[in-house]
Amino acid sequence: MKCMMSVDGSNIVRVSDEKAAKLYHEGFRYVSKSLWKEKVRDVEKPKEETTTKRKSNKMSKSAKRHMRKSNKC
Repeated sequence: MKCMMSVDGSNIVRVSDEKAAKLYHEGFRYVSKSLWKEKVRDVEKPKEETTTKRKSNKMSKSAKRHMRKSNKC
């Protein structure tokens, strides 16, 4: 797999080695994978904002065990 960028820099693609050789002859140039990650891969993923976790009123396993143990007596 190779990362290729068009001459004007508007198009960055990740292609197989065979297709990269063809694109090179058409005017594309080789670029680093980190550049492809910055410009293409990471941009396409929508960033989701983290929501705050809601606190549950459920008793933990140890609390349930403690309640059962105290109810036995």
